[in-house]
Amino acid sequence: MNKSLVAAAAFAVLLVAGCGGSSNKSGAGTTTTGSSAGSGVKIGLVTDVGGLNDRGFNHLAYVGVQNAKARLGVDYKVNLSSSPSEYIPNLTQFARQGYDLTVGVGFTEANAIDTVAHLFPTRNFAIVDVDQTTEPHKPPNLLGLLFREQEVGYLAGYLAGLEEKRRPGPDVVGSVGGQKQPPVDRFIAGYQAGAKAADPGIKTLNAYSQDFVKQDLCKSIALNQIAAGAGVVFQVAGGCGLGVIKAAAEKNVWAIGVDADQSYIDPQHILTSAKKNVDVAVYKAIESVVHGKFKGGNVVYGLKDDGVSLGKINARVPKSEIEQVDKVRQQIVAGKITIPTTVK
Repeated sequence: MNKSLVAAAAFAVLLVAGCGGSSNKSGAGTTTTGSSAGSGVKIGLVTDVGGLNDRGFNHLAYVGVQNAKARLGVDYKVNLSSSPSEYIPNLTQFARQGYDLTVGVGFTEANAIDTVAHLFPTRNFAIVDVDQTTEPHKPPNLLGLLFREQEVGYLAGYLAGLEEKRRPGPDVVGSVGGQKQPPVDRFIAGYQAGAKAADPGIKTLNAYSQDFVKQDLCKSIALNQIAAGAGVVFQVAGGCGLGVIKAAAEKNVWAIGVDADQSYIDPQHILTSAKKNVDVAVYKAIESVVHGKFKGGNVVYGLKDDGVSLGKINARVPKSEIEQVDKVRQQIVAGKITIPTTVK
């Protein structure tokens, strides 16, 4: 490999949404022949603007709901959001229709779900990547599904640093975030710290697309980082970040996927993926409702409980590097490594 080479919608939307919500883009599921424990339990899923085909974040939440349907016998419906203005009506629709749990996907829905959960205190809500204690109303009926992204980001960065260190020329790694949000920054902060731990002289580049959809935008940022010497680029921008992978392929450098194991997208150029097991968190939230154990607050998943993990590591990576990364993983689980959570 050649080295040179939104905020929430206006509250008024809620008033005009009524019971109908935004149902023009939804998919319904029905009870399957799995466990009957959840028979009659209705689950609503509201995606962010990335949609179900983002090959990562939203897709994983959908997988969690599908698994709950298959294993627990719940019913579900998905409301797709084409813009942030649809978050409140989409969430409200499920609350008004008596759904047992409504799940929001992502930090961009934070204000919207806080609003709706506060207005419907007898309904249950869960949201991925939002700390319930930081919400304006701190709704007791809201469960925040959080992850220690910095832990898997550190592992991905450590591997990136090892790869850069064994290649000739200046050592540089890059990252492309979507919006500057706490979960995005936890990934990036861990990534940069891991790269510097593996290769203290390495240079880290970072930029934000301020978008989670437009692939060309993320590709352009990644190409700029590659032109500045980055031999590894980490995408933390959802569907937009798929453009980072395209840039890496075009310039024959490494890319690191995010959320899901994205190695299948480009087996030649994806070094690994920083996985966030959103599907597991969503499934467990649904399971708690089915068994009458749902409780608001927060639940946090990390390396120790397989809430985050590295995806498939490229076959071209030396075994010695994989062994080093595994040792670092064990040290993180044992609490021997302190990892930053904010990007400076």
